[in-house]
Amino acid sequence: MTKIVQALLTGMFFTFFMDFFIFLGLKTNYIDALNIDEYYNVLFADNQNAFLFFSLSIFLGYLVIYRSNKLSLIVMIPLFLLSFTTLIPPVGKALGEGMFKTSNVSLQTKKYTYTGDIIYTSRTEVLFYDKNIKKVLHIDKNKIIGKY
Repeated sequence: MTKIVQALLTGMFFTFFMDFFIFLGLKTNYIDALNIDEYYNVLFADNQNAFLFFSLSIFLGYLVIYRSNKLSLIVMIPLFLLSFTTLIPPVGKALGEGMFKTSNVSLQTKKYTYTGDIIYTSRTEVLFYDKNIKKVLHIDKNKIIGKY
């Protein structure tokens, strides 16, 4: 039982370390590049995929604790290098767009209808690039009618 807990905690440590660099790249190369006012902790907590995190944690923990060091290194080094690639601006921007951007969307409030792209959805607002006025708008989530 102790070895199972040790494997899980070890896997969580390595997964958390890789997640840190993935979200650091997203923060610097997508969020900050678009002048979005969002803290790293909120970004990390709100966009964490729990299923993926725990699946990877279990896999990496099993690999490190129960398998050979050679096999662990063969798997872990490419995963770490892959997580560091988000620190490269084009890669971080592309991943950020893939995760956060939704193109060709219409949002409707009581007064207006907006057409454009959702750049980022925070806890309280939607950052929306309106193609007609070519400007980023901050729209309160509670004022949006319907689903987006």
